[in-house]
Amino acid sequence: MNDSADASCVAVVTGAASGMGRATAAKLLHEGWLVAAVDVDRDGLARAAKELGVGLLGCVADVTDRAAVEQCLGSALSGDQELRAVVNAAGIYPPTRLSDYTEESYRRIMDINLLGTLNVTAAALPHFQAHGKKATVVNFASVDAFAVSPGQLVYSAAKAALVSVTRSLAVELAPDVLVNAVAPGWVDTPANRALGRMQAAIAGIPLQRAAQPAEVADWVVHLCRSDSYITGETIVISGGAMMR
Repeated sequence: MNDSADASCVAVVTGAASGMGRATAAKLLHEGWLVAAVDVDRDGLARAAKELGVGLLGCVADVTDRAAVEQCLGSALSGDQELRAVVNAAGIYPPTRLSDYTEESYRRIMDINLLGTLNVTAAALPHFQAHGKKATVVNFASVDAFAVSPGQLVYSAAKAALVSVTRSLAVELAPDVLVNAVAPGWVDTPANRALGRMQAAIAGIPLQRAAQPAEVADWVVHLCRSDSYITGETIVISGGAMMR
């Protein structure tokens, strides 16, 4: 268990039913945290709870609905549990170009990736403040926030905005809440494999492979430490494909 958590400390992880969100929830559980796992996928949360075991508190909610998130967190946390970290991993990345984007796709991508992060962080803040201890927020950005790729018109814009929001929240919530982000490149998840572009992309990665979800989770859990001197930063995890 890290220096920031004890047996009553809770981390909220959105998008926890699959992919990097699930890997992060598993790593936090291993480190001794309790995890409030938030996702719209009820069946996926049930599978995660069964496979990851005791300590995972499933919470079905749509992160774009702030009232639903507030209710979810209120029901998931008991009086003796301290919410000390939030990991905003929920996100979607359907391809969009100028020739095929729609208002519906724009709003869905922006709302889940950006508004959802704001909603969950805002809903968590009173719980942070209730115990008067340092807390952390870790957002999921993307290398597409810094180096755009074809077919990710709206997604790249959403993640670039998320990097800016991370900086703004780091200033607004200091010194009591540290706010940072991770920006993964290609990660070996079922969703990325389904795109059919990952193997070709690996040829351009200096480390010659995609990251494993657990490798991203390691960095996220490190940023959940409330005794860190880092805030407002976005850590790129790309195997050298994106350097800045």
